[in-house]
Amino acid sequence: MKRRKFLAKGAAGAGGVAAAATIGFPAIAQERKEMVIVSSWGRDFPGLGISAQRLAQRITDMSGGRLTTKYFAAGERVGAFDVFDAVASGNAQAYVSAEYYWKGKHPGFAFFTTVPFGLTYNEMGAWIFHLGGQQLWDELSGGFGVKCLPCGNTGVQMGGWFRKEINTADDLKGLKMRIPGLGGDVMAKVGASPVSLPGGQIYENLVSGAIDATEWVGPYNDYFLKFYEAAKYYYYPGMHEPGGFVAMGMNKSWWEGLPKDLQAIVEAANVMECEIMMSELNAKNGEYLARLVKEHGVQIREFSDEIYESFGEAAQAVLEEASAHSDLANRIYLSFLAARASTGAWLKLSDVNYSIKRNTVLGI
Repeated sequence: MKRRKFLAKGAAGAGGVAAAATIGFPAIAQERKEMVIVSSWGRDFPGLGISAQRLAQRITDMSGGRLTTKYFAAGERVGAFDVFDAVASGNAQAYVSAEYYWKGKHPGFAFFTTVPFGLTYNEMGAWIFHLGGQQLWDELSGGFGVKCLPCGNTGVQMGGWFRKEINTADDLKGLKMRIPGLGGDVMAKVGASPVSLPGGQIYENLVSGAIDATEWVGPYNDYFLKFYEAAKYYYYPGMHEPGGFVAMGMNKSWWEGLPKDLQAIVEAANVMECEIMMSELNAKNGEYLARLVKEHGVQIREFSDEIYESFGEAAQAVLEEASAHSDLANRIYLSFLAARASTGAWLKLSDVNYSIKRNTVLGI
């Protein structure tokens, strides 16, 4: 009798476990989410494109498949410059792009990629993570229904590829140059004609003569786009993008609906890619700079002090104009200025002076 009662209880218990398991499966299934990511970069595009693809895969891997990403390169689902609207409208969950592409929506967006005479990679990190930058970014992007995080950086960029030598500020006048963001506005003030083009369209325009010059990123990225076939003069340093953050922008409603642990996974994946991308460029830029010179006869030139001073005057005017747009734009600008002053003073004593003295002593 006791045995029969025990078996009955066991059966009931087993049924209860089975019922609980049955109830649990739909709950687990409901936790699985899809994340469609659209990008401004071409598929397998060296540097930027590969970084975005790597980030998408990492989010799937880190979440154990609970957040499954579907990645679409530029043109595969929407155009390179249409990714913001696709995400804001909810037609995709996230984009990987550069925020300065949206400066027409609000000039404040430019500060969260990079601005002329702006912050280096180390300084951008200090501003975003510790000096109020992320909070201002949230306020700005949130007004458009988007939540943004940094997911990469290109460091101090080269000044660009030119079909002719640029010896004086007058040589910039009338020059048609592909350069987006507030850097393009600076070039306009010194007399050039800025043009905004997706990365995949630069080469054909440079080769055809539709543009006279272009900036992109640095030796590693630029090598594969073969700009050297049309422009042999490669100038440094770039005043326009001293520490260009790449951003992942997500539909705000979708983001807020994610469980907290998945939000933490997405945040961690983005921070990882920031470091990995910057490390990759630092590892490869030196190698590809040498290859550009040795294999393709590229001539490395430094902008003169006169030209850089003209850039500086124009940049100050452009930034002040951007800050006059609205109260939020002004608050972003003032926060940026404070970060540049404090981090710049420290880096001058530390990284900058150490690098100069080390390289001088070692003959690097």
